[in-house]
Amino acid sequence: MRIASIEIGNGAPLALIAGLNVLESEAQTLDAARRFGAIAKRHDLPLIFKASFDKANRSKVSAYRGPGIDAGLEILATVKRATDLPIITDVHEPEQAKLASKVVDCLQVPAFLCRQTDLLAACAATGLPVNVKKGQFIAPANMQAVVEKLSHFGCDNVLLTDRGTQFGYNDLVADMSSLVVMRDFAPVCFDATHAVQQPGALDGASGGRREIVAPLARAAVAVGIDVLFLEAHSAPASAPVDGPSQITFDELDSLLGTVCLLDQVVRASDQSG
Repeated sequence: MRIASIEIGNGAPLALIAGLNVLESEAQTLDAARRFGAIAKRHDLPLIFKASFDKANRSKVSAYRGPGIDAGLEILATVKRATDLPIITDVHEPEQAKLASKVVDCLQVPAFLCRQTDLLAACAATGLPVNVKKGQFIAPANMQAVVEKLSHFGCDNVLLTDRGTQFGYNDLVADMSSLVVMRDFAPVCFDATHAVQQPGALDGASGGRREIVAPLARAAVAVGIDVLFLEAHSAPASAPVDGPSQITFDELDSLLGTVCLLDQVVRASDQSG
């Protein structure tokens, strides 16, 4: 598949989807996009910048959701003009797909909505590539039906992202075999940020274990993936959404140095085998 000019899968180099969990302000987003871009360039990783204009599945009605679609898309358009980075963002409702497609280069379907046929059809109708996050409640093999739905509606440019499977009530488990299973029928991405999330564990808000972002990212790259998904924040402890699951920019820089070396070893092994 391809996102903007970036080839993904079928032997293409490892790509990076990285950015902010949710948009805060235009200035903060521009600064973050430039920092992500500089770090990715340093490690020679093709980058798709990610940020959400709305986090519609918050645990509490009082939780911060973002600036909304109108203001959010204006911010993302500004970022795209200023950085020339490809952009990916979530859509939660069919009507949002067409609006977002005027600005972004790839649409992302959240994990909770991965089986929503009308949403998938609306994303396919835009002609953009679609990244679908595997639901925490779905077996990896069953994601083939999602790929087939999108193909039925005219989209064969599909990426599948794993972020773990529900383990009890407030935890996720990342089963690396899921990546192998799904890679049989689509390029795969591992979301090392949301894989460490602990849904509802902090008095109705999501907790997280940012200290295992790096080990899980390394494990996924060692298994073999096409894209790595990471979120970072200048001050994770004060991030308005999913702070416990996010890492700092310095930690991101260090981690990417390691995963790039791992990816080189895995690809060399695949070629020699």
